[in-house]
Amino acid sequence: MSSPPPSPATAEAARPRPQSASPPRAALLVIVTAYLMVGVDSTVVNVALPDLQQDLGFTSTGLSWVLNAYTLAFGGLLLLGGRVGDILGRRRTLTLGVLLFAASSLLGGLAGADGPLLAARALQGAGAALIAPSTLALITTNFPEGPRRHHALGVYSSMAGIGASVGLVLGGMLTQWASWRWALLINVPIGLAVALALPRRVAETTRHAGRFDAAGTLTGTAGTTSLVYAFIRVSDQGWSDRQALLGFIAAALLLLAFALVESRARQPIMPLRLFADRDRAGAYAGVLLLPAGMFGAFYFLTLVCQQTLGYSPLHTGLAFLPLTVVMFTTVRLVPRLLARLGAKPLVLTGMALIGAAGAWLWRLRPGDGYAAGLLGPLLLLGVGVGLAMMPLNATILARVGPREAGAASGLLQTLQWLGGTLGLSALVTVYGTATRDTTGTPAEILTLGASHAFGAGALIALAALLTTAFALTGRKPRAAV
Repeated sequence: MSSPPPSPATAEAARPRPQSASPPRAALLVIVTAYLMVGVDSTVVNVALPDLQQDLGFTSTGLSWVLNAYTLAFGGLLLLGGRVGDILGRRRTLTLGVLLFAASSLLGGLAGADGPLLAARALQGAGAALIAPSTLALITTNFPEGPRRHHALGVYSSMAGIGASVGLVLGGMLTQWASWRWALLINVPIGLAVALALPRRVAETTRHAGRFDAAGTLTGTAGTTSLVYAFIRVSDQGWSDRQALLGFIAAALLLLAFALVESRARQPIMPLRLFADRDRAGAYAGVLLLPAGMFGAFYFLTLVCQQTLGYSPLHTGLAFLPLTVVMFTTVRLVPRLLARLGAKPLVLTGMALIGAAGAWLWRLRPGDGYAAGLLGPLLLLGVGVGLAMMPLNATILARVGPREAGAASGLLQTLQWLGGTLGLSALVTVYGTATRDTTGTPAEILTLGASHAFGAGALIALAALLTTAFALTGRKPRAAV
């Protein structure tokens, strides 16, 4: 039975208290480890795809759905995942998500045919949709606003990039030394350890009495799923694909219906008042646009390392370590800079560096080696992401009451994921246009197309910079009221 709702006078100011004497660092370690599982899984399977295809007999078209099944379920269910945490309790929801993620990883690792593997990957995406907003909301409710929360958000914000790099290295090691199956099975012991640690290390949040917004859940989930599917089709088939166009039309109609439903719902899955704060609305625009250029860049950098430089999967993962190191180092400095300067200067500087990295990669040529062509841009990307992402997250979660922390976190994750999917499809289209009817060696064609894609990514970063420069007011974060 759910507990009664807090009184209006205390609802916004209420803060949960830990149910044990667990130190904050232990709670943060458990939370970010859960999120790291999602980050690692975004890339750990990528380098195993050739072995997986040979073992299970996937067609070239079917193989792409090893990634797409996960993406579709994750992106489509994020809003719902945030709302589930608000009503059932975020620690409980995170535990359920971790267990679902681990169980589906076990099923995928043991799969003997393509169908069971794709079903397991979709279940993994559903588990990730419960994990991602719950981890961010638990940081909001377990760490009071101010330096402690900023530190926790800094560590959390670095996990996506670090997880992607670790996934490439780990996937390469497991595939080369053992089997592609271990790229999935590795999640089982980690998930079980996190699920056992959560009740002892992380405080549960207050369960808010209420019911699910059925109409909002249906239209929101169907709309975001249609949008993700349309972008997946564009990445594979181009912008003229009929199914992609139908997906975009369906997404537009469903999301319009979703906005109308949410404007009238008593307990909406996505409270529209979250956009009433100009800084928060601008930060939401930032987390949509920033990954749009960044995720595509990671995709093409991986191709360049393997197909132009001839790196093995493991060597490719190691090539991204400089980015990981400078990102983590930068993130450790950001909380102090945020307290002194506010979010706007950090976000704009970070976006400018990301744009500069894209412009540098735009000049990439087939003869450029790692040191001359890739190392510098990777370092700029690491510093830029480290400076920009944590202040954007902090701005979104500032002045959000406990009742809406899950919804705010779910929307943040949804926009971030949609932005990455949008950007990848756009950059793949740029790549295809640039390489159409182009002659040369495969390495020359790949480098030419990738350089154009990097240039498009730089333009997206510029759009993100201009949007946030206009929207953010430059106010320093203050406590919730």
